[in-house]
Amino acid sequence: MLVYSMPDRDMPMTHSTKTEPRDLFRGALEMMILESLRRQPMHGYSLVQHIKQRSNELLQVEEGSLYPALQRMLRGNLVKAAWEISASNRKVRTYRITPAGVRHLEREVSSFEQMLKGINLVLAPNES
Repeated sequence: MLVYSMPDRDMPMTHSTKTEPRDLFRGALEMMILESLRRQPMHGYSLVQHIKQRSNELLQVEEGSLYPALQRMLRGNLVKAAWEISASNRKVRTYRITPAGVRHLEREVSSFEQMLKGINLVLAPNES
């Protein structure tokens, strides 16, 4: 599961703000994985840490969601994988985005941006 933490707005703000995990929309995890891999090849744990850091720790990727998503993307030829030795001398499976994955990512990001534009229009105050 890919979740984000959001302050509980019904609770008064205190020194330790409570957060409530929420699911993100379908496809968000795949876009973030592909964008991360477009920057550089990574193994699973690195992907989890990269997404967490880039989101200022607002997003949390659980292994139970990451690896099935990577398997779907392998089957779809969006990523490829190879076994390598990490800096800590451990055998890790490193993932790389494919040209098909780059094209897929560009289409998905464009679609997401259009959806976000529509949502913003609906949420914006009326301009009469």
